Amino acid sequence: MPSGIEMNKCTSSALRTARTVSFAAMLLLCLNPSRSAQAAQEPAAPSSQAAQQQDQFPPSAEKPLIDPKEHSVLGELEIVTFNSKIFRNIRNLRVWLPGNYFAPVNRNKRYPVLYLQDGQNLFDEATAFNHEWRVDETVEFLTGSMRIGPMLVVGIDNAGGRRANEYLPYPDPDNADLGKSASQDIHGKEYADFVIKEVMPFIQKKYRVALGPANTGLGGSSYGGAVTLATVLTHPGVFGKALIESPSLLIGERQLLKDAEKATQFPQRMFLAIGTAEEADEKASAKDADAVRDLETILRAKGLGPARLKVVVEEGAKHEETAWSKRLQGALLFLYSGDLHLLK
Repeated sequence: MPSGIEMNKCTSSALRTARTVSFAAMLLLCLNPSRSAQAAQEPAAPSSQAAQQQDQFPPSAEKPLIDPKEHSVLGELEIVTFNSKIFRNIRNLRVWLPGNYFAPVNRNKRYPVLYLQDGQNLFDEATAFNHEWRVDETVEFLTGSMRIGPMLVVGIDNAGGRRANEYLPYPDPDNADLGKSASQDIHGKEYADFVIKEVMPFIQKKYRVALGPANTGLGGSSYGGAVTLATVLTHPGVFGKALIESPSLLIGERQLLKDAEKATQFPQRMFLAIGTAEEADEKASAKDADAVRDLETILRAKGLGPARLKVVVEEGAKHEETAWSKRLQGALLFLYSGDLHLLK
């Protein structure tokens, strides 16, 4: 056991060593202050055990329901919140305005208007369910090249989970989500009143739209195409133009075709289109395309010649926005190019 003197010597030696180390550390700090600041900012490296725990239990972050996409709107798009008394719900109306709409020189100018279903999918990739129709880009190109006149396009948002309920005028036995045909909660017939008695008066009051069937069009795809056809058949004289893409014509045991056979008045111009690969099953796709051909036969017999009715059956085209977007330019040219002589 060391004596008291030896212990004092050891203690003194240790203190001298500590002071020397402290002095050296302070000298290094003075000579390189940025390094010490950097060291203070750098977090300590996790231990291997902590790293393993991080790998096993990553920070919780919920994945968004829809992967975020970049906005792609071209031109002036106004989004207006609209409250429907008929459906007792709220949705957006997406109103695309023609170029120079707000220019003083155009303050008294009124424009034709096209109402389209599924407003979320028309103008903006960021809000589209799958892809957008590129309505804004297409109308901008056609008006800019003087192939059609300037116009407003009103996209009426669908009701989300109740889209089918609002659009279907007749039961769809193939829609399992709606249950059996006899008990399906469908309101496609009321949808026509929603558009004509609620949406149209609102738009006519808020925007400078030209009135009358010659200046008013209606369009949609899939169930939206079915409700478009049902609306123009049950409310003749309101819409002078109809754009019907991939319509669900087999619903209600082909009742829409029967309605067309009974009708005596139709829009002045109708564009009707479908692909031959609308469904995964080839036989089902063939039935869809045949139903469109049957509708064409009915409309031709009613007196709608090539100047009033254009039908496109696109080989290999699927039931999707990409196909409808591709055909949109031809549809708008057929429906609106003949109106250029009316422009002042």
